[in-house]
Amino acid sequence: MKIGVVSDTHGLLRPEVTAALDGVERILHVGDVGDAEILRKLEKIAPVTAVRGNIDFDGECARLAETEILEVQGISIYLLHIIDKLDLDPRAAGFSAVLFGHSHKAEIRRHNGVLYFNPGSCGPRRFQLPVTMGFLRLNADGTLEAEIIDLD
Repeated sequence: MKIGVVSDTHGLLRPEVTAALDGVERILHVGDVGDAEILRKLEKIAPVTAVRGNIDFDGECARLAETEILEVQGISIYLLHIIDKLDLDPRAAGFSAVLFGHSHKAEIRRHNGVLYFNPGSCGPRRFQLPVTMGFLRLNADGTLEAEIIDLD
């Protein structure tokens, strides 16, 4: 299963993002949506699960949950925007992955058997960082792979 992972759109859904998401089975937006219309456009591609970011303080985006749990093919994935607000032990809670955004810096790392994945930012360029998004692949053997895509 291929899942698209985006963050920090800040009200901008780039055509490169929608093109890259073609064919995914699900889309995860890990906060700072900026405009609920983005979620409606993403829903036309695949089902969307989104969390609220620190700029999502009014309108429809303000009603998004701060965290979400996604169960896919027996794999538990925890979504939040700011990793510093993680208030549980993902491994002890049974999560295979923690997905987050906020820093605009793409990151893939593993700690204590848990995948930590930040797809970076695919909205307006910030801090001279690259414009990125990611994919999460759930393999038939139950393993997870994360990939970062540079949209520059």
